[in-house]
Amino acid sequence: MPSDATLLDVIVIGAGIAGASVAAELSDVARVLLLEQEQVPGYHTTGRSAAIYSPIYGPQPIRALTRASFAFFQAPPEGFCEHPLLRPIESVFVARADQIDRIDAMEAELSDAPSIRRMTRDALAQKVPILRAGYAECAIQDNGSSEIDVAGLHQGYLRRFKANGGMLMTRSPVTGLARESDCWRVSTPQNDYRAAIVVNASGAWADELGTMAGAERIGLVPKRRTAIMIDAPDGINVGALPVIIDADEEFYLKPDAGKLLISPANEDPEPPCDVQPDEMDIAICIDRIERAFDISVRRIDSKWAGLRSFVADKSPVAGFSKQVEGFYWLAGQGGYGIQSAPALARFAAAEILAQPIPAHILEERFNPDTVRPDRTGLQT
Repeated sequence: MPSDATLLDVIVIGAGIAGASVAAELSDVARVLLLEQEQVPGYHTTGRSAAIYSPIYGPQPIRALTRASFAFFQAPPEGFCEHPLLRPIESVFVARADQIDRIDAMEAELSDAPSIRRMTRDALAQKVPILRAGYAECAIQDNGSSEIDVAGLHQGYLRRFKANGGMLMTRSPVTGLARESDCWRVSTPQNDYRAAIVVNASGAWADELGTMAGAERIGLVPKRRTAIMIDAPDGINVGALPVIIDADEEFYLKPDAGKLLISPANEDPEPPCDVQPDEMDIAICIDRIERAFDISVRRIDSKWAGLRSFVADKSPVAGFSKQVEGFYWLAGQGGYGIQSAPALARFAAAEILAQPIPAHILEERFNPDTVRPDRTGLQT
C-alpha cells in the first residue's frame, strides 16, 4: 500500500473497463494506483454489460475507436486471457414499414462498411423465424459483429496491471481531491495518496468527481438500461439466431446460452447509484418483444439494470481538463465502452504520458478533437 509520502505518477479513479484498461496501459512505464469505491472492480456498468463488438454501432468517434480495437480483441497480448475475447455473431437491425427511412439513413451512413447488406422481408423471415409475420418490412444485416467476453477482457487488464506492479485499492471511495503545488492529493477513508496526474474514470460519478476537483462539468447523464433473461420458444435453434435490434433502438434481443436476453433499450436518467431494474421497464420490454416476435413471456429467469453514462453528443470525453492542471477525463462511453476500450485506453495513455497517438488509431479516421472536454456540442 502506498503511503501518504509516496508520490505516484498517476492515480486512476474507477476500476471498471475504462479505468482498468488505461491503468494497465499506463503501468507499462508508470507507477499507477487504481482506486475503486466498491468491494470488487466492475461492480456497476462493466459487470452488467451484455457487450457486442460492432464497428457500425455508435457515433463516428466510437466507430473509429471500435475499428482500432479489433486487432487487440483478435490477438491480445500473450497471457492476457485464457479464451478468445470475441465470438462472431450476426446482427440484424429490423424496421417496420414506418421505420424504412431509418434503414435508408443507416445504409447511407455506413455505405463504406463491407460487413453490411440490406435484407428484404422474405430474407429476413428466413434469417429470423421468430419474427411475427408482417411485423418487419426490411432490415440491415451486419456480419462484422461479435460477442465480447467482458469478464475476460476486464480481468485481463487487471491481471496485466498487477503484473506490472500496479496497486489496486478497493472499498476506497474518493472523499477529497486537492491540487497541492505540482501534484494531486487524493483522499479516501483509509489513506491519502499523491500523484502528478489524476484520471477520472469513475463512470456515472465522473461529473461529481470533476466538481470535487474544481474541473469543468461535462454534462454527464447516467441513464438506466434494464435487461431480462427469458426462455426461447420451443423448437427454436437459439444458437442460430442473430442479435436483433430495432431500427430506432426500441428493443433488442440476443441469444445467450440457450436463452434470450431481451431489453427495451431504454435510456432513463438516474442519479449515480446502484441501479435496480424498474418494473415499468420490464413491462414495456415484454410488450415490445411480444409485438415483434412469436414469443409469449411466461416467466422471467433473471432481471437487472445498469447505468450507461452519456454527454449530449453521445461520444466519450477523453482529455485533460482546461480548468485544472493534471486532471484527465475518461468518461461518457455510454453503451460503447467495452467495444472501444482497447483503442481508447491506448489513446488516453499516450496523451497522459505525452507520447504520440498510436498510428493505428489515427488510421481509422479518429479525430481527437471529437472527444475533448471543451468541444462544441458537449453539453445541451
